Amino acid sequence: MSNGFIKNGAFIAALVLAPVIGVKAQDAGRYPAFEGNWKRGSSVGRWDPARPAGLGQQAPLKPEYKAVHEANIAKEKAGIDYDPKATCGPVGMPRVMSMYQPMEIVIKPNVTYMLIESVNPVRRIYTDGRDWPEDPFPSYLGISIGKWLDTKGAGRFDALEIETRNISKGPRLYEGTGIPFAEDNQTIVREKLYLDAKNPDILHNEITTIDNALTRPWTVSRFYEREFEPLAEYVCAEDNRWIVIGGHTYVADFDGYFMPIQKNQPPPDQKYFQKYFPKPAK
Repeated sequence: MSNGFIKNGAFIAALVLAPVIGVKAQDAGRYPAFEGNWKRGSSVGRWDPARPAGLGQQAPLKPEYKAVHEANIAKEKAGIDYDPKATCGPVGMPRVMSMYQPMEIVIKPNVTYMLIESVNPVRRIYTDGRDWPEDPFPSYLGISIGKWLDTKGAGRFDALEIETRNISKGPRLYEGTGIPFAEDNQTIVREKLYLDAKNPDILHNEITTIDNALTRPWTVSRFYEREFEPLAEYVCAEDNRWIVIGGHTYVADFDGYFMPIQKNQPPPDQKYFQKYFPKPAK
């Protein structure tokens, strides 16, 4: 009797689960071929790949924030710390989408995961129709809510629109020369991802940033290339030889000595070592 109950129960379970499995398989066919590994196609040194780096980006900054950018460029030349990425700090949104290391995209019915090596490893794009939370946790990546689109009316999705808000931890920059954001944590980032019409191994990302440091929304087009090799583990801090002492950035050689990174950069001020290594009493 128990064997019959198990067999009947298994049969009933199979009947119940079969439609669910079928629906999941059917739903999976509605999504574009975003899943898999992607590497950067656009330069990480330029937020807008179509323009030169630095001031050549022509970022639509308000005058006071353009002055901040110019000051950051001067700091870079002097070896003064201003960029969290230099010491493997989290870069946050939207800079994380520059793709310093490859990412893997995993699509689920209610959430799409971007598994990004090196910085801010896991990004979640919620597609379950939720609203913005009233009291979100502080975050470098913010909260991303997405919507799948069937722009061609073909009965399957071909694009993903994303809006990201509540990016409330920093400091954050667009790229390495120091294009800044306003410090009020009101940044909004909108993205549209879609595959190239001629080459399905290219993923486009149109990124629009709305920020109070800007005179207008700033839209750039970046792209990623499908990676056919397995993702290799990359830990930025594992072999990080960059160190900030007194606001200046130095690099440690293989013998442990600190070296300047710019011409005429002053040596580390010893007062930063005396707290832990006081001078011996005379």
